[in-house]
Amino acid sequence: MAEGNLLWQNALRAQDRVSVCSALERVGRVARANRKERFTTLLHHVYNPAMLREAYFGLKRDAAPGIDGQTWQDYGETLEGNITDLSDRLKRGAYRAKPVRRVQIPKPDGGTRPLGVTALEDKIVQRALVEVLNQIYEVDFLGFSYGFRPGRSQHDALDALHVGITRRKVSWVFDADIRGFFDAVDHEWMVRFVEHRIADQRIVHLIQKWLNAGVLEDGERLRSEVGTPQGGGISPLLANIYLHYVLDLWVERWRRQAQGDVIIVRYADDIIVGFQYETEARRFWAEISRRLAKFGLELHPEKTRLLEFGRFAAQDRQRAGRGKPESFEFLGFTHVCGKKRNGKFCVLRRTSRKRFRRKLREVKTELRRRLHDPVPEVGTWLAAVVRGHLNYYGVPMNGAALNAFRHNVIWLWRRSLARRSQTGYVTWERIHRLARRWLPPVRITHPYPSERLCLST
Repeated sequence: MAEGNLLWQNALRAQDRVSVCSALERVGRVARANRKERFTTLLHHVYNPAMLREAYFGLKRDAAPGIDGQTWQDYGETLEGNITDLSDRLKRGAYRAKPVRRVQIPKPDGGTRPLGVTALEDKIVQRALVEVLNQIYEVDFLGFSYGFRPGRSQHDALDALHVGITRRKVSWVFDADIRGFFDAVDHEWMVRFVEHRIADQRIVHLIQKWLNAGVLEDGERLRSEVGTPQGGGISPLLANIYLHYVLDLWVERWRRQAQGDVIIVRYADDIIVGFQYETEARRFWAEISRRLAKFGLELHPEKTRLLEFGRFAAQDRQRAGRGKPESFEFLGFTHVCGKKRNGKFCVLRRTSRKRFRRKLREVKTELRRRLHDPVPEVGTWLAAVVRGHLNYYGVPMNGAALNAFRHNVIWLWRRSLARRSQTGYVTWERIHRLARRWLPPVRITHPYPSERLCLST
């Protein structure tokens, strides 16, 4: 046993995991057995002390505190007493949701994105409820939905899009983005959608408490009939439920009536739809706009567009004198029409120029802050930055962008070391020696999309 760890605490958590997993499995079995089943008793799974304890240990240790000012470490000092009290308040209906502290996060385009910082107890209850509801909604959600779902990642969505474009008859791509989606979710529609599967009114009231808690910004409490704060544990699941009924089911019915091939990949509010025929693509654009307007949503006019993209796009545009095919961005990658060495069509995925430049600006700013830190500390931090970049952007045929990123990081590090003194000068031989010592080499970390997609599905 490590010093400071009590034996009874470890044994208790092991038993809790078994009880929590078995309870969730029972909910999942019922959901799979009957997709129209409405669940009438779910709250007892949420206020189970074992579930709340597991939710607590699943939170980020260094997350910023909400309006309660309570950190993960503070709450854990008297964990058993706090969990028992929270469970009792949930059981009696005395639990009250606290407003979300809103902060503005800068965006690459110069604007800001509102991010909600939830109080610690609200995070615990929301995480516990998400674990329960996932057992139900993972049965309902469709296969082309990838955002914020367990066992699915951005690269699963990227693989599905790549395989769909290369293996189906796709000649047009509709790149859509819903304007201010998280701020436009209608609470009344949200509750109606939840009640399709959840008949336990205590769960519905719990969700309503979070929706109606409002936000606290600059000391002022703001309430609204629309929107779900970004950053809350329940928000991604509610967003998927909302879009499942508003968009996914409608698109699934729409493409069954289409004359040509139609593919779709959705990651949260970012939507990519591929079409075989231009006429169907334009008809879809008009109809989806009307569909979203019915539920208080609208497409972003500047980020939504239709472009010619696919295996025949290059020759069709060249024949018409329109130049090269356009590219589009999705999940940090720029997708380009390209060719393999044998001349066959392929989709090239390059690191987005915006993401590339933004990350280098962050590295530059941090190096300025660490100007006089020891070289081993800076090298360790830069190694983590480069490794994280490679782990995400290390897709096949993106080696040039990966090498460019590593080279720019080395150049910024050399300039930072040279600025430590007025007479400082760092030779390229020395900086390359430091780079070999600390920075990982460039390598492709992901398989080809067809290999991973076929293996996982």
